[in-house]
Amino acid sequence: MRQCGWEGKTLTSGNTNHGTVLMSGGTGTIGTAVTAELRSRGMTVRILTRRPREAHHVAWNPDEGMLDPRELNGSDAVINLPGAPIDGRWTSARRARIRDSRVRSTELLARTVLRLDTPPRVFISASAINFYPIDTGSEYDESGPSGEGFLASVCRDWEGAARVLEDSPVRLAVLRIGVVLSAAGGVVAKLRPIFRKGAGGPVGSGRQRMSWIVDSDLAAICATALADERYTGPINAVAPRPITNAAFARAFGRVLKRPAVLPAPAFALRLIYGQMAEETVLADNAVVPGKLLAWDFPYRYPELEPALRRILSEDRGNST
Repeated sequence: MRQCGWEGKTLTSGNTNHGTVLMSGGTGTIGTAVTAELRSRGMTVRILTRRPREAHHVAWNPDEGMLDPRELNGSDAVINLPGAPIDGRWTSARRARIRDSRVRSTELLARTVLRLDTPPRVFISASAINFYPIDTGSEYDESGPSGEGFLASVCRDWEGAARVLEDSPVRLAVLRIGVVLSAAGGVVAKLRPIFRKGAGGPVGSGRQRMSWIVDSDLAAICATALADERYTGPINAVAPRPITNAAFARAFGRVLKRPAVLPAPAFALRLIYGQMAEETVLADNAVVPGKLLAWDFPYRYPELEPALRRILSEDRGNST
């Protein structure tokens, strides 16, 4: 894989960068994994946060448009991982929070970068595979169109906020991220207690496909994107093959040595969660990583069951 050093920095044969990365969303599940990966490669990571408590924290408040441009001085790269959780029923207030937490923060960070005399060389911004159409029966690579619905519109606005950098000297990479599997939280944390009680199973028909990624692979994608100049534009940050919801449930049950036959009825999920269920757990959302496969990205966990075995073994200390 061709890799290019940052200005004044080098990428050594030992796969170690020496540079400073400014990160939003650095205290979340994904951000924590990315931070650990970058630090393991010798990078310095500074975290944007509303409540700075540590020396490596940088104060900001996207809701109020507060970010001191001087805090970006000396940063070789920016990684932007914002976003309030999308689970729960989408009230008007929840919809606004989901959108604003992604779009406003990205607008503030990208426009602040544009004002710098010496901007970072790279800006990596998160998006999501919800950008693509759902329930079409098709698989989409990065050339796929955008879909309909609330989450697709959020993703378009989210990516649009970062695209102000496209005509600047800053290289922009947009990661359309799938369902992230992590021992630290997210879907695994929600499902583990259910499956441990023997009450797990497919959601709805179970035929709907999901595109997933292990947190360590996502972190490695971010780290690679910092140095490899091919990483530009939209990039599907997912494992090589989507999997049906039923197959996911069976693999989860096998790893935990529990049955996985009790379905969660679609009508009940629609009743409780409304459109959130329609656009997430009940949606057929099959996305493939066209660019990463073309670049021979070295996935650590390209297959689901080994990934779950690693994650759930890490999670045993927190099991109930």
